[in-house]
Amino acid sequence: MKLFNRMPAEVRAAVVPPDRVLTYAEGPDGYVIATDRALYLGGARLPWFQVDRGVWDEEGLTVVTTAGQSHRALLPEPGRIPEAVRERVTASIVVSQYAPLDARGGVRLVARKADDDRMIWEFVFDPGMDPADPGLRALAEQALEETRRSFGV
Repeated sequence: MKLFNRMPAEVRAAVVPPDRVLTYAEGPDGYVIATDRALYLGGARLPWFQVDRGVWDEEGLTVVTTAGQSHRALLPEPGRIPEAVRERVTASIVVSQYAPLDARGGVRLVARKADDDRMIWEFVFDPGMDPADPGLRALAEQALEETRRSFGV
């Protein structure tokens, strides 16, 4: 029986201080590392507040960022990575509030806590709504101000 489970040198070398490793798993393309502040995946460091969601299948993990970028890692034996991703992404969300805008639909207002304790707000418009429409943006900004006042953030 092993008394100590030593972290591989590659994992230690990949993590930028002050990030602290929570768990890791090795795949054919290298390690996927979940830290208290970010997910290290395919050579990229993705802060948790920038991760919109993780999707699992029998081959591995696909992570979609709040900017819409997709990152993929093959993980035949994911270990505790799925639980860590779910927990850390959920923990980064401070507010998630839906606001109807007009007859076409509404917007989900999401506030995430960044590493430096700033609140990062994003608008997630319903399908078919144009986020570049100035009228919709104005309605969304108004809904954001109301939401910020009601939640005190």
